[in-house]
Amino acid sequence: MILHIDMDAFFASVEQAINPRFKGKPLIVGTRGNKFNTVVCAASYEAKRLGISSGMSTREAFQICPHLEFVVAEQGKYIWTSEQVLQLVRGFGFETAYISIDEFQADIGSDTLPQALAENIQKQIYANFNITASIGVAKNCLLAKLASKLNKPNGIAILTEENLTPVLAKVPAKKLSGVGPKTEPILTGLGINSCLDLYRKSAEFLESILGKFGTNLYEGLHCEETFNSGLDLDCGSDPMPKSVGHSYTFPRASGNPQFIRAWIRLLSEMVGRRLRAQNLLSFTTHLWLSGPEIGNFSSQATSDQATNDSYELYRRVLKIMAKKGLKQPEIRAMGVSAASLTQASYPALFTEQKRREGLLKAMDRINDRFGEDSIYPAVVTFSRKIK
Repeated sequence: MILHIDMDAFFASVEQAINPRFKGKPLIVGTRGNKFNTVVCAASYEAKRLGISSGMSTREAFQICPHLEFVVAEQGKYIWTSEQVLQLVRGFGFETAYISIDEFQADIGSDTLPQALAENIQKQIYANFNITASIGVAKNCLLAKLASKLNKPNGIAILTEENLTPVLAKVPAKKLSGVGPKTEPILTGLGINSCLDLYRKSAEFLESILGKFGTNLYEGLHCEETFNSGLDLDCGSDPMPKSVGHSYTFPRASGNPQFIRAWIRLLSEMVGRRLRAQNLLSFTTHLWLSGPEIGNFSSQATSDQATNDSYELYRRVLKIMAKKGLKQPEIRAMGVSAASLTQASYPALFTEQKRREGLLKAMDRINDRFGEDSIYPAVVTFSRKIK
């Protein structure tokens, strides 16, 4: 069985936990400091109930609720909390993986009592961080992820052979991960409205309609997974992972370039931190984007120089976008990963490289000791203020 943890309104919840005066109030987290001229990157549940969501302009959000609380996103808080939650879940003794900054999955096997385990994890997360998580358990990764969204916030849903059919019958097909604005009307036109309708279709049928995505969708729904599904694990038996990556899915598509760049910077920072923690360098940088205009876009570039510098990874991702002519597409989900990995066995040769390497190590030591965002590259602040 796979247990999927989905943090509730993660960025906003972290801000509410840090500053109690935000508790119970509609709160938005903006990508940069001008609160009337930026983009909502997270909204508390109090704000969501008013119709405010990620990707919306803050100007529109304040029109809905003039008394919104507003804070500027500070990526270090969220990275640190995310990493701490991951370590907490790993402490339960199961193989656990990052899915995105606010999602984790664990292979809990078939002998564990999932309800008791899920309740315990929820209690531990709240006790340690004063934030909540929703948890889904199912026979594979895709269904577990779906289950985690059924009883939000702070809910638990367990899909078994006994309740799978009635539960899937009630859930619209568009709720399934990967079924976006382009796929949904195709399925609706075929009379596929619920997840159960989709679950009952054959692999051949889905492939004929959706191509390779249809095949992957069928396998994701039906397979009895033992924690495969392409998850990026750094806790397995192989000491050298094939890649290190992070991804995030927005509640709705956004074409705002500042919002998109801010997220690419955040994901690049997370990847770089993990590379440095494992003493790894990467030659290949990969970008994945998904949106209503571009569908699923995936491209990578390989450099002669390996790196674990977060800012250099960010620059390489932007170059991939520039070469592909991706100026301002609407984006629903994105991912940044580093591949072609090698151990960082040799010291830097050139003076500037040595200085940069020393700076990164010093930053990591300070942030490890005093918490993320204690010190950070100036480019982080600059990226929040790009107009």
